[in-house]
Amino acid sequence: MTDATQRVRPAPDDRPEPAESRVLRLLAGRTLVMVGMMGAGKSSVGRRLAARLGLPFVDADTEIEKAANATIPDIFERHGEAYFRDGERRVIQRLLDNGQKVIATGGGAFIQPETRAAIAAGNAVSVWLKADREVLMARVRRRSNRPLLKTADPEATMARLLEERDPVYAGADIHVQSRDVAHDLVVDDILAALETRLAATTTEDAR
Repeated sequence: MTDATQRVRPAPDDRPEPAESRVLRLLAGRTLVMVGMMGAGKSSVGRRLAARLGLPFVDADTEIEKAANATIPDIFERHGEAYFRDGERRVIQRLLDNGQKVIATGGGAFIQPETRAAIAAGNAVSVWLKADREVLMARVRRRSNRPLLKTADPEATMARLLEERDPVYAGADIHVQSRDVAHDLVVDDILAALETRLAATTTEDAR
């Protein structure tokens, strides 16, 4: 007969902690900032990454357009790139200052030293979505709102931009290849890379 005073203990939960929970814990409140070329998938992948982590998602370009009450092509045309970059920097700084989230940035944002410094100093982790030129061109051809590609030879312009920008993007904390697969597979790659990097950093800090 079972002792009436004996309590029944629930069986231990042996299920492994989901990758999303591990990454969220390791982030410790830090924001994720998606960087990379136009067409790399920063917004589409970033939105799915935010959903998986249970974090808000913000597209910096959308916020810039709201603040200026104008589209990005219109801002470029009326005021030039320098004006746009200054507004972009201020918007990204505001987003960094307002709680943990996933932010998708425009292709040129991380190239600006002031914006890059704000991300580095803003309790954030930068994620570079790197894509091959052929993949980028196939994607950007579907849309006509890329001011920097409105040139006589868009492919040559893309090649030049990649040559100039890739060494700067390489300064991001995490590098993940963007490719033509289901976005959730790229999100899986990001989560794995984040866990490896953040766990290593946590171990180093504990020494």
